[in-house]
Amino acid sequence: MSDWVIDPSALPSVPVAGGGKFPVRRIFCVGRNYAAHAREMGADPDREPPFFFSKPADAVISSDHVPFPTATRSLHFEMELVVAIGRAGEAIAASEALGHVYGYAAGVDLTRRDLQDEAKSLRRPWDMSKGFDASAPIGLISPAATAGHPSRGQITLSVDGVTKQTGDLADMIWPVPDIIVFLSNLVALMPGDLIFTGTPDGVGAVERGSRIHGSVEGVGAVSFELV
Repeated sequence: MSDWVIDPSALPSVPVAGGGKFPVRRIFCVGRNYAAHAREMGADPDREPPFFFSKPADAVISSDHVPFPTATRSLHFEMELVVAIGRAGEAIAASEALGHVYGYAAGVDLTRRDLQDEAKSLRRPWDMSKGFDASAPIGLISPAATAGHPSRGQITLSVDGVTKQTGDLADMIWPVPDIIVFLSNLVALMPGDLIFTGTPDGVGAVERGSRIHGSVEGVGAVSFELV
């Protein structure tokens, strides 16, 4: 007999290249981690330390069709390298950081930009602009054991076949080891945590019916239609 007073929700997961599923515990996102995008959003990348926000674990979606969210007139794409944590750690040293990574994926941080702009103007939290249902489309996770740890390589996104974002992982203000160091001094990282590492410049709006394709060199791709 179960002790649960209601049926527990299914555990969110992401498919892994070569087979299997990666269980998702939490999703952390790094804001303004490419200099050009930081300037695009009105910030100064030379003066800001990294900052983080979260999405619910069940915001991940691995599907060819992603539902267009309610309550927005300005849905934006943000193409990102995603880090999948496979080993627990707290206050992790930079020299040990990559040893905590299970693998990497290509992901998109979908953002209700109008809600985010309103929240910023009112000095309110961003939760409803970033953490809505299906706001974290993601491709297959490539294990680091086979794909390595990419520190450079092209990251791109196209909408309906037209390139909108192009950058290089080497342009990240805070590379993956630094992100893990900073974040692990704020929370204890655990197996199943995902970290979206920030987006290059060129973000923009999409509509229902838009076809989005993003890729990270040496890692993989994410592709879906907004329906």
